[in-house]
Amino acid sequence: MKLSTLLFIATISVVFLLPAQTTTKLPAPGFHHLHLNSLNPDAAIDFYTRQFPSTSQATIAGLPALKAGNVYVLFNKVNTPPSDQRPQSALWHFGWHVTDVQKSRMMYQQRKEVKLLPLYTTDEGGFVYTSGDTWPGNGGSLGLTRAEIAEAKSKGVQPGHGAGFAYLEGPDGAIVEYQGNMPVEKFNHVHLFQDHPFCAQLWYQKHLNAPVRSTPGRAPYTEATCKVPRPDLSWPSLERRGMLRQPAGVTFDEVAITWHVQQDETPLVSSRGHLSDHYALSVADLDAWITKLQAEGVRFLEQPYKLGAMRAVMIEGPSREAIELVETR
Repeated sequence: MKLSTLLFIATISVVFLLPAQTTTKLPAPGFHHLHLNSLNPDAAIDFYTRQFPSTSQATIAGLPALKAGNVYVLFNKVNTPPSDQRPQSALWHFGWHVTDVQKSRMMYQQRKEVKLLPLYTTDEGGFVYTSGDTWPGNGGSLGLTRAEIAEAKSKGVQPGHGAGFAYLEGPDGAIVEYQGNMPVEKFNHVHLFQDHPFCAQLWYQKHLNAPVRSTPGRAPYTEATCKVPRPDLSWPSLERRGMLRQPAGVTFDEVAITWHVQQDETPLVSSRGHLSDHYALSVADLDAWITKLQAEGVRFLEQPYKLGAMRAVMIEGPSREAIELVETR
């Protein structure tokens, strides 16, 4: 066979092989852990194991940890109180599914070490401890605007006093959500604020290969359409003034990363050094992820380092949330 013919065949082979090699999509990461700064990790872990019996004490990479099913909450001991949430970082709160939210609420009310956080029902100051004890939302919404509350009052709508969401204050001032009624108790979400939630969703889809569920009847958001107007304030809310709800999010394994729009015009700050310092995702091939993220211009906060026997890197999300990628094999 002539040399020119061999070169032609080799060239054609490269042309057909390259797309398959360069378009191979890395599988979405799993959820590994949430990392908190704490004055007293052992006391914090003891608190959570008492409030959420499905959890247990553990050690990960030499750090004290709370085991919650297949995921963890890790603790870094600090000598000064971790930064409060002013100015606010993207990481807001975290939470569990519980089997009966009303039963859990009554149990917590009997425990001196537990402080329940009020959910304000209007900006006039009334409150409840579970969302099921106020007017139900419309069309799947978690809250009602002033106009919707007025309409509910005029129609004599009454609370169902059933399943819903509620909050308690954890160690170091943590905001902890418990939500029911669910089949089993489990750690189920980390809740963030984002500058533009639907743009953040696109960022997670593009850079972390997170699957995004489509909404029937609505065209998928694009970079040109993801910045949408801020919503009206609604209640119930942890803040008396109400809450701006613009729900979006993604899921890694069975843990949801959910978010609402930032609540005011103050820029979000880095989560590092705050109570919720960062959260971590598990990947099988860290080097492949580093290559992908570097090529896409994602900001790296820390280059590869050891986390116990594992390797990890730290990147920054769209609203300055710190995200650790941990290699697990």
